[in-house]
Amino acid sequence: MSARIRFAEAADVFAAFPRLEVMAARPAGAMDPLAHARHLIASPRPAGALAFLAHLLPRREAVWWGCQCVDAVLGPSARDEAMGLATQWVRDPTEPLRRQALALWQDSERRPPTLWLARAVGYSGGSILAPDQPASPPAPDDCALAVNAAILLAATGAAPPLILPWIRACAESGVAFAAGDEVQVRRPR
Repeated sequence: MSARIRFAEAADVFAAFPRLEVMAARPAGAMDPLAHARHLIASPRPAGALAFLAHLLPRREAVWWGCQCVDAVLGPSARDEAMGLATQWVRDPTEPLRRQALALWQDSERRPPTLWLARAVGYSGGSILAPDQPASPPAPDDCALAVNAAILLAATGAAPPLILPWIRACAESGVAFAAGDEVQVRRPR
């Protein structure tokens, strides 16, 4: 099993993150996490695979996967300040960068997919309140939820015939990445 997978069984992901069941079907029995992700991709609701993978991957890896998916779907329009901060944080996960991404999220009224990646970074740990306030950590699944939102927003912004193909392409890249490959999001045809 790859170092990128945090759980031995798919059911363990649901046990760790109870809110996940609202977004993805729970496995019927014991199942390998990647097998369950593949099952979700093949289902009538493949978006559940995105949510499952965002929770399955460690936070930093989930943000990287989200960045690659959003970039693949949106192309050059994804290359903004929020994407820059998210990718920089993946390479150098420091508290100042996390705080900078959090501030960008909190100070913006627009919520494009890239800004959800900044939220994922901001909610990856630490406190979500200002440094002079008592520490208030994010919920354990806040980072995963933001990564999932970023990918879904990007995919659903595509032309309607491409929405499901983009969701599946991003989910398939997540499975490959979790298995140890590099993230390669293949453009749907």
